[in-house]
Amino acid sequence: MPEPYYADDAVTLYLGDSREIHAWLAADVLLTDPPYGIGWKRGANPGRGSAAHAGIRGDADTAARDDALALWGDRPAMVFGSFYAPHPAAVRHVLVYRKLADSGVVGSTTGYRRDVEPVFLLGLWPKRPGAWSSVVSSNARGVGHLARKSGHPHAKPVDVLEALIGTCPPGVVADPFAGDGSTLVAARNLGRRAIGVEIDERYAERAARRLSQAALPLV
Repeated sequence: MPEPYYADDAVTLYLGDSREIHAWLAADVLLTDPPYGIGWKRGANPGRGSAAHAGIRGDADTAARDDALALWGDRPAMVFGSFYAPHPAAVRHVLVYRKLADSGVVGSTTGYRRDVEPVFLLGLWPKRPGAWSSVVSSNARGVGHLARKSGHPHAKPVDVLEALIGTCPPGVVADPFAGDGSTLVAARNLGRRAIGVEIDERYAERAARRLSQAALPLV
């Protein structure tokens, strides 16, 4: 097992491939925003303040996501995804993440923005009465602001992740595709331990920096 890239009393982050680094499998519940399998990339748009981005590692297909979920097994999991890529196997329920107000303009050809994403619930969840809406949204400022603050083009708002973690069963939170560390920040904000793995060092470095600086929510 490699040494952690970052560690504190609540969070441990590893740099590498989550299919090879298995420390996250010791957790109790999974919340992750993996590569969707849509081959995303972005051209430069100076008018919107965005630079070109070659894409997310492993996003050519869903293999990385599916391999990690196979390792996780039937424990509770929340997995962000896309309506335009194959869904994970054995989905139990689908939430809808309503993205920030300026989201989804790029790629729209119908006049309707692509401003929602599915969040798949997998595994064995406790039986509970219907207490929460299946639509989740954020109070964060805007997608451009969020991307600039986080350094990751697909960053999720911390308040959304806190809301999702708040409905999860108790225990340690795993994120095998940790990105800029938002899930780890959210878990720590809620007083929960978390274990993450990130394959791209530029994002692992950003996550470590956020965590070491007390990582105030990006709102």
